[in-house]
Amino acid sequence: MSADAIVECVPNISEGRDAGVLDLLARSIHGVELLNRSSDADHNRSVFSFAGPLEAVFEASLQLAEKSFELLSICQHEGVHPRMGVLDVLPFVPVSGISLEGCAALAHRVATEIWQRFGVPSFFYEAAGTLPLEAVRRFAKQGGKPDTGTGRHPTAGAIAIGARPFLVAWNVWLQSSDLALAKAIARDIRFSSGGLPGVKALGLPLASRYLVQVSINSVDFEATPLHRVFERIETVAGLAGVKVIGSELIGLIPQRAVHLSSGRDLRWMNWHPELIFERRYSKSSVGYSYV
Repeated sequence: MSADAIVECVPNISEGRDAGVLDLLARSIHGVELLNRSSDADHNRSVFSFAGPLEAVFEASLQLAEKSFELLSICQHEGVHPRMGVLDVLPFVPVSGISLEGCAALAHRVATEIWQRFGVPSFFYEAAGTLPLEAVRRFAKQGGKPDTGTGRHPTAGAIAIGARPFLVAWNVWLQSSDLALAKAIARDIRFSSGGLPGVKALGLPLASRYLVQVSINSVDFEATPLHRVFERIETVAGLAGVKVIGSELIGLIPQRAVHLSSGRDLRWMNWHPELIFERRYSKSSVGYSYV
């Protein structure tokens, strides 16, 4: 690990409706560049993205954790996305000068500090542990023992803290309110169910819009580029007589993922070049460039 290691952190917060609270959470992050923030009211969830030098990211993650625990309660939370805590997922992603193992060590440091300062336990996932996130969720739901700390915090719940490579989080909206269809499509494309390599997916309702979506994490977009996922969804939905409205990007996307689907129309509903990680980070005030 080099002295100028750069890390991205992509916390998932169990709040997606109260803009005032989300503004306070964003303002709690200091010493790094907040690159992106996206929220969904039906999921009742927000995804932040910030990046910077390793120690600055360490401190910023603790600042956000403290403010999340202060402002939010899992007891009052409801939304369609799975969750086990107010600061639900806290992954660290290597950008430059650091390996996945280095990010795993950072995840362990953060988990220990959060337990000692705030009494909130953590489960490790991906490179920081031994299980993928979805397996950690099942284990926690069954009452499994956290990797750091004990039990569950009465209002903050627990955190899944991990280290992972870049992934693409995105949703494909269907012109339908048929949740069974969305779940069937998610099962069809999900690798763990025999679908596409590197694809994780759930079928979720968007009650406020009378629609459903296939919510996707493309964890290996080299193995299965995004356009292949989109085309598979279009095919399966079409067989049921349902049209695909388009794709919604959550957070930032690596340049490589864009390149692999170059020339293919994924019908992005919120596309902007500034959502490319390398482009966004190169313009940040932190002063590094990875274009």
